Amino acid sequence: MPDAGCILGFDYGTRRIGIAIGETLTCTARGLTTLQNRNGRPDWNTIHELLAEWRPNQLVVGLPLHLDGEEQPMTRSARRFANQLRGRFGLPVSYADERLSSQEAEQILAETHGTGQYHKQAIDKLAAQLILQSWLEQNNR
Repeated sequence: MPDAGCILGFDYGTRRIGIAIGETLTCTARGLTTLQNRNGRPDWNTIHELLAEWRPNQLVVGLPLHLDGEEQPMTRSARRFANQLRGRFGLPVSYADERLSSQEAEQILAETHGTGQYHKQAIDKLAAQLILQSWLEQNNR
C-alpha cells in the first residue's frame, strides 16, 4: 500500500500526455490536464510546475500493452518517459496496465457528450484518470 497522499498519473502518448491527480486516502482520481508534446518531447517545464503545485509522493505511468499482455513499440516509449520522470524528479514511479483505457475514455465521452463532441485532449485526460483510478484500487488494500 502506498503512503497516504497525492499521486499523479500519466497517459503517455507521442503527441499528448494526459495527467490525472489521485488521493490514496479516498482512493479516487480525477483528470487534471492534457499536455501537448513539443517537437515530440514532453513539456518538462509544465510537468515540473504540476509537481511543484501538487507535491505528489508517487507517480504512475500507464503501460500500453497488446490485449494478450505482450509489449508493443509504445511500451518502450512509456517506459522511457517513466525513467525520465524518475531521473528528473527523484520520485518513485509505478506502472499501470492501460489496455483499452483510451477506448473506454472515448466511449464514456461519447455517451456523455455525444460522438465527436469533445476534444482529443479530453480523451487523454480521462484515460489518465481511468489508469490512475485502476492503480489506486489495486494498490490501496
